[in-house]
Amino acid sequence: MTSRPRTLIAVLVLVGITVSLQQTFVIPLLPHLPTLLHTTPANASWAVTATLIAGAVSIPIVGRLADLWGKRRILLACLAFLIAGSAMTALSASLGWFVAGRALQGIAAGVVSLGISLLRDHLAPHRLASATSVMSTSLGVGASLGIPLSAFLAQYADWRLLFWTAGGLAALAGVLVLLVVPGRSRPPGGRFDPLGALMFSSALVCLFLAVSKGGTWGWTGGVTLGLFAGAAALLVLFGAWELRTAQPLIDLRVSRRPQVLLTNAASLVFGFSMLISSLVFTQLLQMPTAAGYGFSESMFVAGLLQAPGGVCMIAMSPVSAMITVRFGPRAALMAGASVVVCGYGFAALLHTELWQLLVCSALVGSGIGLAYGAMPSLIMSAVPVNQTAAANSLNNLCRSLGTTTASAVTGLLLATMSTTVSGHVVPSRTAFTTVLLTAASAALLALVIAAFIPRRRPATTAGPLLATPTAVQRHEPRPTP
Repeated sequence: MTSRPRTLIAVLVLVGITVSLQQTFVIPLLPHLPTLLHTTPANASWAVTATLIAGAVSIPIVGRLADLWGKRRILLACLAFLIAGSAMTALSASLGWFVAGRALQGIAAGVVSLGISLLRDHLAPHRLASATSVMSTSLGVGASLGIPLSAFLAQYADWRLLFWTAGGLAALAGVLVLLVVPGRSRPPGGRFDPLGALMFSSALVCLFLAVSKGGTWGWTGGVTLGLFAGAAALLVLFGAWELRTAQPLIDLRVSRRPQVLLTNAASLVFGFSMLISSLVFTQLLQMPTAAGYGFSESMFVAGLLQAPGGVCMIAMSPVSAMITVRFGPRAALMAGASVVVCGYGFAALLHTELWQLLVCSALVGSGIGLAYGAMPSLIMSAVPVNQTAAANSLNNLCRSLGTTTASAVTGLLLATMSTTVSGHVVPSRTAFTTVLLTAASAALLALVIAAFIPRRRPATTAGPLLATPTAVQRHEPRPTP
């Protein structure tokens, strides 16, 4: 156990926020990228797609390598990729270099999972619930705060400063990790599964390409359908291989336990619901007032109004921990989903005044803080200690797939349900209402899924949060050589 638990928590949360910031830094810049990089809007969208795909591929691999070679070592490697990617993006003068830099940044997407795993290794059990709650919500906090920060820098300073800022924060985080985070002298060791990693990575590339670019290529087009089919075939092959290999990339026997499987399913649906408030409100606030439902606010003001959601996420982290300790993480997840349903339901009915959008943002942020704080506890109480990083990474991957799907579905609905205002084609009021109702439905589905998560994991007496290492490993089947 570490002698400086508060410092360790603060440093790892800073790392999580730093990495999640870079995922939203580019959003306010997207409309200007075609001009800045001399390309088309369709090609400029690869600035987001490249990061999503690189993150999806790296998350499970990073988690497994961390369990094998040491979490601190892999965490520092991820931060090094983030620094290199930020510098490459800031110095780029063409789309190719810009996209390459964004892909390098995406490799760091798994650090929140690593942070949660490090907390499990180095904190006393009574501190773990609150610490993992804060660490888990750092993903949402960084995303919420990244939009106003990047909008301010993009509007009032040079756009390259965005990425120099991201690189500087990553460098600072790396120094603090070296100084504060303990490292194991002997990593647990084991064997990496390169064939499993290749098959799973290929499946994820196909899946994320189809989801993120399906709206551009056509959802019924041959390329999109072929990518979906390829992803399905590769996942089937991957599953068959993982069940036969002694040291798999992802232990499917553990992943199919009801508590893990249902938590990951809820995370996927919840990730879909989480992102929609940022996507919808940012556009709605910048809509012209001539439309009758817009606010004609600047890019910076539209981004600034996302900040209350991030503040509420932070505020709800200790509440999530309290509910987890007293009633179990399942109750905290269900409470969070219920609050998000109320937030989006309210916004679907009332979104014509700024205070109404702020209320929704606060409710959604509060619900995310409650739910995200509970997910690591649900996962870690059902997996062996030596699979903590890999299991949390898979949960993080499910969230990422949900947010990517949300971006694609939101873009499709806003584009197809449009109207003309002052000679410009813009999303209609019905489009915004439909997207908000879709988000509420997704949160409601997450609530239903969470209701079926077992109240307590069987065969353990270690309490609702975490089983002891020996208790978990005692019930873990040994792989056949």
